[in-house]
Amino acid sequence: MTTADEEFLAGLPVFRHFEDVADPALYRALPPGWALAIADIIDSTAAIGTGRYKAVNMAGAAVISAVSNSLERHDLPFVFGGDGAAVAVPPQSLSVARTALSNVQRWVKDDLDLAMRVALVPIEDIRDNGFDIRVARFQASDDVSYAMFSGGGNSWAEARMKEGQYALAAADAGARPDLTGLSCRWNPIPASHGKVVSVIAVPGPSQDMPAFRQLVIDLVDLAEQDSRHGHPVPEDGPKLGFVGEGLGLEARAGAAHQDLWGRTRRAMRVLSESLLVNILGLTKLSLGRFNAANYRRSVASNTDFRKFDDGLKMTVDIDATRLEKIRSRLEQGRLSGSCYYGLHEQDAALMTCIVPSPLSRDHMHFVDGADGGYAAAASHLKQQMQSAMLQAPPV
Repeated sequence: MTTADEEFLAGLPVFRHFEDVADPALYRALPPGWALAIADIIDSTAAIGTGRYKAVNMAGAAVISAVSNSLERHDLPFVFGGDGAAVAVPPQSLSVARTALSNVQRWVKDDLDLAMRVALVPIEDIRDNGFDIRVARFQASDDVSYAMFSGGGNSWAEARMKEGQYALAAADAGARPDLTGLSCRWNPIPASHGKVVSVIAVPGPSQDMPAFRQLVIDLVDLAEQDSRHGHPVPEDGPKLGFVGEGLGLEARAGAAHQDLWGRTRRAMRVLSESLLVNILGLTKLSLGRFNAANYRRSVASNTDFRKFDDGLKMTVDIDATRLEKIRSRLEQGRLSGSCYYGLHEQDAALMTCIVPSPLSRDHMHFVDGADGGYAAAASHLKQQMQSAMLQAPPV
C-alpha cells in the first residue's frame, strides 16, 4: 500500500456521537485507483423464508473476513449488510481481493448451498456516473470503530452488480477462502423491550438532503430513548449457550479442507472451545488472560447495530411506543419525499462475529434481525420505491 493510501486510512475522521452520522463534512473520498469489493446473496428473501438466517448472515460476513484476511489488513473500510457486504480495496491489492471474492463465492455455493454474486467496481466508474464513495468511522467502543459510507457509490455499485456488470467468476471447485476468525456461536438474542426492529432509510425523490439529515437525527434520537440507546445486545453480553447450526457453520468456515474429516476435526475444536467458554462463564473463572465475563461485555460494546451506508441502517430493541413513533416519522419522511424506508419487526437479534483471537480486544460483531432483518427491510424498501415510480406522473 502506498504512503498516500496509508495516510488516507490513518486520517479518516472518527466521530463518537452517532447522531452526527449524516454530517457530510465528516466523510473523506476514497483515493484514486481504489475499488469496491461487493457481494450479496441471490434471493436471500427465499433463503430466509426457509429459516436460513444464520447461513445468510454468515455468507455476508465471510466477504469481510476473506478480503481482510487475504490482504492481511483489518483496517480497510467495510460494511455488513445482512445478506452481503462491501469492502473498500486499495489499488495494489485488487488482484488478491479478486481471488478472495471468487473463493468466497465458491465456498458459499459448496458449503452453504447458497448463490452469491460478487463484483469489484472501480471508484473511477462510480465517479464517472455521478456518485462517490466517502468514508468516516464511528467509534463503537474504545477498541473498535466501524466505517460509514456516503456518496451513493455503494448503492450504485450494488445495482450494477445485480444487473450482471463487474461480475467475477467463481473459483474452481474445492477452492476455499481464508475465513480465520469468522464465528457464529451465539444464541439469538431475544428482545427485552418489545421488538427487535431492523430499519433502512435512504434519501427520497426530493433529494432534500438537509431534510433527510434531520430525519436521521430524529430516528436516532427516538431509538436512543433508553439507557442502552436501543442496543439489542445486553450490556453484559449475550447469554451463553450452544447453537448447533452456528457451530456447524463455523466448523465449515474454519475447516482447512472440504472433506468430512477436515470438517469433523474443526467441529470438535469449535465445540471444545465453546464448552470451555461456557464453563468459564458459569464458574466465573479465568484462563490465563481470558475472562469470559469481560469478553462477553466487550462483545456487547463492539457491535455494529447501527450504521450509515448511503442511508441509515439500524437494528434496535425498542418498545411499542417508540416503534410507532419511528414508523410515524418514517412515514412522514416518505410523504414529504425526503426518504424511502423499509422496516421489519422480529422477536430477536442475530450476531455473526469476526474474532482474530479471543485475547484480542478488536473483535467485531455484526448484528441483524433474527427473522429477516435487513434483507426483509430492504425488500420492503424496494417495493416502496417501485410503487412510487409507478405512481409518479409522466415527465
